[in-house]
Amino acid sequence: MVKYFLGQSVLRSSWDQVFAAFWQRYPNPYSKHVLTEDIVHREVTPDQKLLSRRLLTKTNRMPRWAERLFPANVAHSVYILEDSIVDPQNQTMTTFTWNINHARLMVVEERCVYCVNSDNSGWTEIRREAWVSSNLFGVSRAVQEFGLARFKSNVTKTMKGFEYILAKLQGEAPSKTLVESAKEAKEKAKETALAATEKAKDLASKAATKQQQQQQQFV
Repeated sequence: MVKYFLGQSVLRSSWDQVFAAFWQRYPNPYSKHVLTEDIVHREVTPDQKLLSRRLLTKTNRMPRWAERLFPANVAHSVYILEDSIVDPQNQTMTTFTWNINHARLMVVEERCVYCVNSDNSGWTEIRREAWVSSNLFGVSRAVQEFGLARFKSNVTKTMKGFEYILAKLQGEAPSKTLVESAKEAKEKAKETALAATEKAKDLASKAATKQQQQQQQFV
């Protein structure tokens, strides 16, 4: 049995902008799990379509129950092939991705179609399909459930990364990540606490000085 995912997302940027951002997505604050990207093949067909194949390396943190099924020396990195077909005339880009190692544990295949949004020609629509399968005897269903949940989580990161890169390319200030926001809040809290401490010391010093002056008046 195969777990199937179907989803649709919208980026509030033109197809040309999204197409340009697609090749510049990495690195970004939401893609720390993506280690490397290499172009393996690229060609322009006679009908002016761009065909590309890339090899991506990503980290692959397994759940503890899955780690017990594999030797300790098994690489935790996942090698992913990505084929893409870009049709600039019709403004569509179709990508196919699948993992080429750890296939015994799980295979995740994804197909995405990037096209102009039907409601707003200045926006881009992404239609996403995925198939998660496993042939691991006895635990295939659990593996597929885990794979589907991780895939959904990665889709969220992918969209946030896309928006981040698009903002940079368009000269806008990218929205801060949660880590950056939390760090700023922590630093601000430290500054506030330090200022409050200094103010308390100053008030205490002034109160002590005033008390000494009052005592001297009665001597």
